[in-house]
Amino acid sequence: MLEIPKMAAEYFPYKSVRPFQDEFIQAVYGTVSEGKSILIEGSNGLGKTVSALSACLPVAKERNLRILYLAKTHRQHDRVIEELEAISRKQPVSGISIRGRSEMCLHPFVLRHARDTRSVMEICRLLRARKECPYYAKIEEEFNSCAELLYELSNETLKASEILKICKSQGFCPYEFTKLMLEEVDVIALSYLYIFDPLIRSVFFKKLETPMERFILIVDEAHNLPDTAIEIASDELSLFTIRQGEREAKEQGYEDAVVFCKKLHKIVERIAESVKDEAQLPPKFFLDLLKTKADVSQPLTFFEELLSLGEIIRHNLLAKGKYPRSYIRRIAEFFIKWMETSEDPSFTHVISKYQTKAGKTSAKLEIVALDPAKITEPVFSTVYASVVMSGTLEPLEAYMQVTSMPEQTVLHAVSSPFPREHILALVCRGVTTAMQKRTDEMYRKLALRIAEVARFTPANVGVFTASFDVLEGILAAGVEDLIEKPLFCERKGMRSKDNEQLIKRFKDYSKRGGAVLLGVQGGRSSEGVDYPGDSMNAVVIVGVPYAEPTPRVKSQVRYYESRFPGKGREYGYILPALKKASQAAGRPIRTLDDKGAIIFLDYRFATIYCQRFLPNWIRRNIKTLPDEDGRIAKELILFFGFPTTSHN
Repeated sequence: MLEIPKMAAEYFPYKSVRPFQDEFIQAVYGTVSEGKSILIEGSNGLGKTVSALSACLPVAKERNLRILYLAKTHRQHDRVIEELEAISRKQPVSGISIRGRSEMCLHPFVLRHARDTRSVMEICRLLRARKECPYYAKIEEEFNSCAELLYELSNETLKASEILKICKSQGFCPYEFTKLMLEEVDVIALSYLYIFDPLIRSVFFKKLETPMERFILIVDEAHNLPDTAIEIASDELSLFTIRQGEREAKEQGYEDAVVFCKKLHKIVERIAESVKDEAQLPPKFFLDLLKTKADVSQPLTFFEELLSLGEIIRHNLLAKGKYPRSYIRRIAEFFIKWMETSEDPSFTHVISKYQTKAGKTSAKLEIVALDPAKITEPVFSTVYASVVMSGTLEPLEAYMQVTSMPEQTVLHAVSSPFPREHILALVCRGVTTAMQKRTDEMYRKLALRIAEVARFTPANVGVFTASFDVLEGILAAGVEDLIEKPLFCERKGMRSKDNEQLIKRFKDYSKRGGAVLLGVQGGRSSEGVDYPGDSMNAVVIVGVPYAEPTPRVKSQVRYYESRFPGKGREYGYILPALKKASQAAGRPIRTLDDKGAIIFLDYRFATIYCQRFLPNWIRRNIKTLPDEDGRIAKELILFFGFPTTSHN
């Protein structure tokens, strides 16, 4: 029987371990102790956060290392601090969670104009250079009192919200104060961008006074990392931005820039006319168009001049108390990157159409990164050791290859702590969302199967479809009339706040007879949201969410095939789809006490090929049902017992 290593046990704050938690801690502690990295899969309910901290802290303390804990959401960052607080009652440890400048800023100008991370960083830099930030200035002016406060807090575990509150009362810049705290604490909880975005990382590490080599890196929910890395390395330029660049140039009196933006807009518009949704756009072909149709004989020189012009515009706007955004600078940045990536096979260049918020069709140019390793490898190869963990990482070899983790990385999948009797996993034959079989009859059949699940599930049911097209098909088939519970439906383009309200109202029905949530796999409702207990008793996975074979998807498959012969389709097409399905399938099983049913409405999930990409805790006792009405009901009655059907 496994036991927690003695050194790790000194930091583990609880009286007992959960099933297989000792296996997780032992694997991480043993690997990090050797200065190696580990890629480890452990399902929800295992207690990965406290396990990783308990395993890494003794190594960090002994070898004068520090820990960076990366997670996607603020709630996850706060959870790290909560676990550190529990650990601190056994051993002296310190830690903070940090947020972006826009959320840690007190300056009214930044609060009014906060956009994305990079723009806020630039505004902050300009304000400080012009000595127009009293909160930043106060740290320098009253450094002795600031230093005293830092000393008082140096051994604490503090959430970003707590630091913000303290600094607000003292008039210090919370972001700069946090950076001063970074120099001392044992653990820093933060988002992926701080470490994996090269620009943000370079600024961040200047303040840390500790090189990357002296950090143990913990990456939580690591199944998100490849997509995040692709997003970091990609870029886009819309017709809207080009039009705004023309307007800006007119206002500033730069006639050459006005003429260029007009011609650029016309070129992009004309190409888009012959594009249905998306098309590849050879970068050299487009640069030749700019030379002949927009009179740009020396593109690099021209765009560097535009970049300088944009910088002047930004300084002038700030001097007038306006938001220092320059569309001309944005255009220049994009095309400099277009030229830099024009002969790089790890990028593809496309033109695509999209719907604006007003419902109109527009177009944009995109530089699409194909290789997440270009972003992840420089980090993984530099830090002392990495602990990369999630509940959906298998096959581990594929993940390791795609992200270029070190060759000596240890691969480990921890057994599931969930009792088998708490999980019902069913695959239904006779239904599918395969493109050629999406008929009205098939959608009606899918709707009837969903209604069957809803009727024989005690409380809430989640239904996650392969795409919004499938979701609309199910709605058109009359699913709302067939189910006997209220239906809450995720909509394409739904704002984050609206989605949060939708989920809250759905969860409220868990004690009132139940409801049905209809969303998409890979969407906001199916990833990153927990539905413990009756807030989701059953989840229905409608179809395999394979991506449409767009030019970018085909380019991704070709690129992976060139890097990993024989694996291109698996890495670029199959795995991303099954990861989305697995994430959605795990929504109702979040704690050891949860009891959940997972119903796959697509016969393809019955194949060995698809099943090998599902988590082991689902795969180990999955059952395939024949194409018969009432078969799902029989299984649910046995699993839950016959539920009440009265609704308020």
